[in-house]
Amino acid sequence: MSLTWPWALAILLAFPLLLAYRWWSRRRRRKVAVTLSSVALVRAALPGRSSWRRRVPLALLAVGILFAGTAAARPQASVVVPDDAATILLAIDVSGSMCSTDVDPNRLTAAQAAAKEFIAEHEGGAKIGLVAFSGTAGLLVPPTTEKDKLAKAIDGLRTSRGTAIGLAILASIDAIAEINPDVPPTGVEVPDNGGTGGGPGGGDYEPDTIVILTDGRNTDGVDPITAAEQAAARRLRVFTIGFGTDQPSPMVCSSNQISGNQSFRGGPGGGGFGFGGRGRFQDMDEPTLTKVAEMTGAKYFKADNAKALGDVLRDLPSQVTLQHRKTEISVWFALAGALLVLAAVALAQWWSRPRPAATPAGGPATASTGGPPIRR
Repeated sequence: MSLTWPWALAILLAFPLLLAYRWWSRRRRRKVAVTLSSVALVRAALPGRSSWRRRVPLALLAVGILFAGTAAARPQASVVVPDDAATILLAIDVSGSMCSTDVDPNRLTAAQAAAKEFIAEHEGGAKIGLVAFSGTAGLLVPPTTEKDKLAKAIDGLRTSRGTAIGLAILASIDAIAEINPDVPPTGVEVPDNGGTGGGPGGGDYEPDTIVILTDGRNTDGVDPITAAEQAAARRLRVFTIGFGTDQPSPMVCSSNQISGNQSFRGGPGGGGFGFGGRGRFQDMDEPTLTKVAEMTGAKYFKADNAKALGDVLRDLPSQVTLQHRKTEISVWFALAGALLVLAAVALAQWWSRPRPAATPAGGPATASTGGPPIRR
């Protein structure tokens, strides 16, 4: 629980002030007390009150003031709620290393199957968008609920050279900015929040989320950490998934998985391949992927086989579409405080009410005038 106006807790000083006033007034009354010949007669005339009856109203008043002071500070509670307005931007790596066969039949085929299964099983009103990246990044399908359209785009993925993880994050930000007016596009300067993922000046995350699925390290474009800072400043979480193993393996893709601008060289066990003479990393940069996720308040997942990737994507909706929202609960504190104060006043008045004088056992007392009875 957090407080919007913590300085309002100063109202709690009212209770010790009331106690001080009560002590002062009782002390003052003692000084001006009248001396009586018989204290016993006075005590007999006063209604009896036990010590706990004196303390209960005081305790209720104290708790009531505590609740009222907390209500004045406007407390907020963080609750987890499903968000049907969420948008998921799924960015899939289509670099040449996705042809690696360490995952059967190759990484790209396994990633396509897992992504299509994720889309088919996704329920709720959240929209899904698709970004593909290699040496560049582009939006293939804007956020939509049309599952067939997304599945068709996934089937059409083609590998190319280079890996631009940072550009994939920026392309996803721009895609979200198109449908969420609270998210500025990448060309707009946004104050940085120190990489804590809470947005400028803190606050909740946006319901929109970016998911990066990659098997390597950044080789082109913007550094992923720089792109993550842009996402964090916009209160966007970036979940990262590292897919594949660190074992050298042959790279084999079908003809419909390879674009026309790449040619392979190297063979089984070589651990690398080239495109037009350029070297290419096949190992995964897990520290960077972990840092990107942490900076944006998200998580990094490792999947070294098709089943693990499917499990990660299957669990994502619970991570993405359940949002922590701050809800002001001051009205409940104010209501509790008012009820407690009213109870304290009511009990104090009830237990202090004057009691009727006792009557003799033989019947009600009668007054005598000392003279003869009056006749009518």
